[in-house]
Amino acid sequence: MTRILAYRFSAFGDVAMTAPVFREFLEQNPDVEIIMVSRKNFESLFTDIPNVTFKGINLDDYKGIFGLRRLANELIKEFNPDFIGNLHDVIRTKILDRIYRRKGFKVFKINKGKEEKEELTDVWNLNKVQLKKTVERYADVFRAMGFKVELSHKLRPASVQKSGIGLAPFAQHRGKMLPLEKSYELAKILSKKQTIYFFGGGKKETETLEKWESEIPNTKSLSGKLSLSEELQKISELELMISMDSANMHLASLMGTRCISVWGATHPYAGFLGFGQSENDVVQVKDLTCRPCSVFGDKECYRGDWACLEELNIQKIVEAVNS
Repeated sequence: MTRILAYRFSAFGDVAMTAPVFREFLEQNPDVEIIMVSRKNFESLFTDIPNVTFKGINLDDYKGIFGLRRLANELIKEFNPDFIGNLHDVIRTKILDRIYRRKGFKVFKINKGKEEKEELTDVWNLNKVQLKKTVERYADVFRAMGFKVELSHKLRPASVQKSGIGLAPFAQHRGKMLPLEKSYELAKILSKKQTIYFFGGGKKETETLEKWESEIPNTKSLSGKLSLSEELQKISELELMISMDSANMHLASLMGTRCISVWGATHPYAGFLGFGQSENDVVQVKDLTCRPCSVFGDKECYRGDWACLEELNIQKIVEAVNS
């Protein structure tokens, strides 16, 4: 059994994107085991994937170079891997790579395509092209180790019975988030025909969504009520999910649920469309030459009016739901 030690510590959506890649890679290479090192609270993303052992850690326990050296030694002692896969490539994981190389391990890391992404998000660049999908970048790490992997880019429904629509109106950054009044109107329209389940997290989001539940008939807020594994189970039972370019899109992909995704400052061209999701289910303002201006949606609006989200007509989302 070949053992690969892989690590990716954040962000939630990016870690979730590794899971469908692991599943297909391990089906095609059944004599391989992956040890996935990540934050403890991400464990449920990997529970049903054979040959994945999840090692949850608290990064606060391993601060600085000495902390990371201790982590590297602990992981070697516990797992004694054949290959190291850095799926993150940030300062912390670069240090881990260096420690492992010094100890004679074969280390392979993701190529994030930083320069191409900078060019893609340059507002003066009018020649926007599709970049390699992030899931393929993950698969490339295993290919570089000498393994074959062909990703299907197809959804695999985890549940047979499906009903209701999920709506996840929040995102980490303003550049990714439809104005809340638009999401509220959308919920009002869709709830006339289907039960709408609201997804969110944290105190403020939970308060907002509980208020919506009290004001819009045929809606239910699940925000703050479910563990991650319960949330995944619920997403698997939905007919479809409506999400911003955020973690919920990737959770829908993981559970094989169709997702209509809303994009503002970001764009599927950067490679972050959910695994197996259709480009026909992408909703965006197409005729803005400044898009995308950001890979992660964390920049201030170059124009100052957030036209990519303010001008987005929710009727487009309703049409996508009914198509």
